[in-house]
Amino acid sequence: MNEATPAIAQQAIIDEFSLFGDWSERYQYLIDLGKKLQDLPAEFKTESHRVQGCQSMVWMTCAGDMNRLEYQAISDSAIVSGLVALLLRVYSGRTAEEILATDLHFIRDIGLAKHLSPTRANGLLAMIKRIREHAEAKQAAI
Repeated sequence: MNEATPAIAQQAIIDEFSLFGDWSERYQYLIDLGKKLQDLPAEFKTESHRVQGCQSMVWMTCAGDMNRLEYQAISDSAIVSGLVALLLRVYSGRTAEEILATDLHFIRDIGLAKHLSPTRANGLLAMIKRIREHAEAKQAAI
């Protein structure tokens, strides 16, 4: 599911998470989202595609140009895969300009920031940084 804009994607995520009463239900939803991710082919599960800074193993690829960047990623952790799914929903299929201009507020708005362990929060920041670095590199390549 790729909504029309990053803002619409973030609002949809906020709306979905508001349906759940407590964090055990929200974590289960995250796990379910992660299970729906398409696995990465083995050739992408290499050190060069690994996101550094994540305690779990996370691999991410980026294809396309500044007009449309397509991200794929997967983790060996169920909850982290759910986080990956949310990030891909907001960022994948966007222009480099859209990615760099997006204020990623849904993490705070759904209360996720308060419910992540410090290591998971660091990993989430590392994934966001990697996505933004790809966008910056594509934009700089003009």
